[in-house]
Amino acid sequence: MVKQKEEIKRGTQRKVKMTPSEAIVETLVAEGVKEVYGIVGSAFMDMLDLFPTAGIRFLPVRHEQSAAHMADAYTRVSGTAGVVIGQNGPGVTNMVTSVAAANQAHTPMVIISPSAGTPTIGWDGFQEANQVSIFEDITKETVRVTHKSRVADCLRTAFRIAYAERGPVLYDIPRDLFYGELEDQILAPHQYRVDVRGAGDPASIEKAVSLLKDAKNPVIISGRGAVDSNGVDAVSKIAEHLSAPVAVSYMHNDAFPADHPLAVGPIGYMGSKAAMYTLQEADVVLAIGTRLSVFGTLPCYDIDYFPKEAQIIQVDINPRQIARTHPVEVGIIGDAKEASREIYKKLKAATSAIKNTKRRAVISKRKEDWDNELEELAMESGNPINPRRALLELTKSLPENTIISTDIGNVSSTANAYLKFNKTRRHIAALTFGNTGFAYPAAIGAQLAEPQSPVVAIIGDGAWGMSLHEVSTAVEQSIPVIACVFNNKSWAAEKKNQVDYYDNRFIGSNIKAPDFADVARSMGALGYTIESPEDIGPVINEVLEKRKPAVLNVYVDGTQLAPPFRRDALKMPTRLLPKYKHLDYSSWKK
Repeated sequence: MVKQKEEIKRGTQRKVKMTPSEAIVETLVAEGVKEVYGIVGSAFMDMLDLFPTAGIRFLPVRHEQSAAHMADAYTRVSGTAGVVIGQNGPGVTNMVTSVAAANQAHTPMVIISPSAGTPTIGWDGFQEANQVSIFEDITKETVRVTHKSRVADCLRTAFRIAYAERGPVLYDIPRDLFYGELEDQILAPHQYRVDVRGAGDPASIEKAVSLLKDAKNPVIISGRGAVDSNGVDAVSKIAEHLSAPVAVSYMHNDAFPADHPLAVGPIGYMGSKAAMYTLQEADVVLAIGTRLSVFGTLPCYDIDYFPKEAQIIQVDINPRQIARTHPVEVGIIGDAKEASREIYKKLKAATSAIKNTKRRAVISKRKEDWDNELEELAMESGNPINPRRALLELTKSLPENTIISTDIGNVSSTANAYLKFNKTRRHIAALTFGNTGFAYPAAIGAQLAEPQSPVVAIIGDGAWGMSLHEVSTAVEQSIPVIACVFNNKSWAAEKKNQVDYYDNRFIGSNIKAPDFADVARSMGALGYTIESPEDIGPVINEVLEKRKPAVLNVYVDGTQLAPPFRRDALKMPTRLLPKYKHLDYSSWKK
């Protein structure tokens, strides 16, 4: 066994006789896969039987949507592509939402997708669906196994594309092709995919350096690519050489250390005013490892902060993302770390470090003002707790190395203003697909990737209804994640729309639910009901010490709501038919 593992590592193993299931499992082993997420099914049971001997842990979830959220977060924390699997038909289609989310999050992932057996394809038989066509638009590629001899080759292709194009790949295999016999060689990853990327076109690097050294107010935006490439230190060197402030892209608050003197915080919805005012003044923007998404650069707090006249230098590994949303002066297709290192090297050769003490003082004052504003907003009284106060107390109580996953919703997204990280791979957010039910299964995946670190999920009570079943998974598998459920008895983001646009007509936005702490305890987890902000810190400390799955049901004020998410897409209502005229904006605006 030891000899075989060494041969796989070196890629020198000769072709040997094996079953398709064995070929698939050995390829997963070669790829360093430690966990596979899903729900047991007959379609892949022959392969599943090999997992314990191969050293692969099968993580049984309660709903397949959770599986891909877990794999997504596992990948973001560990850097190793997550793997999910489901029963053909409904098991696989249950993953559509979470795979779509991973696709928009640029997360490498492989979905092992058993499909109907080759003798019955097209008969609309039991649990049959055209899974390939369903997933074509939400994955980077769909790879179909056409013969049992190709199972390992096709799986290698799936991993190659997942890493190369930064996203999920569907590996579709008819369920009868797990059986039989074949001869194949198990290759090491370096034999079929390349992980090292270059810095980009030298002429473009030179042009970028020329713009940066002559800029009066350069600003850097650091994104997910800087994290994935382990390039944040290289970004810091550029910033320090130029005395350039650094913002982080939307919901990637771990893409630059918050305690750095040049850090100004996140842009995007409920981001940092310090970042927004700073970016507003930029004459040159260096965007590293970010696609500058439309939603992530929309005005916030009535500040239209993204500069219209600035020259933009965009570094992205994916050529499709260059200038996709904002026109650029220089586009660099390259690895965020390698490009940043090359830019820094050329900057050092071209100009001395700029010690702009005046600009640094302005940055420091803006950050101080913003921190004070956040605390003042949090200290306003609430019934029972101001949600901002709850966020403030939570962030004060958590150790620095805590990984925090955030869902979509009014309180979850307000967290963008309060979350600060000094290490990378700490902030795991739902991002621009915007689906609820993400944070808790993501927290489980993050905990599996980093077992020694505290992991906390920030979730609203609406989203909690979509994921609380996974408390059973956490208890069963002894995964000590902490769910902080901000309970305002509503779908609060939508409720805020009804406040601002529909004259407080609350249709479908109020929620009635049991005490989630009681529910958690009935499932075997720790459960706490919190109705005072002073209790948050002590409860967090107690839970961190116990290291068991825990649910904190934090009751917050349902009237203290953040601004609408989609102000850009909402309009005041007009009604033309007489029976609806009383619902017209003109009838109640006065």
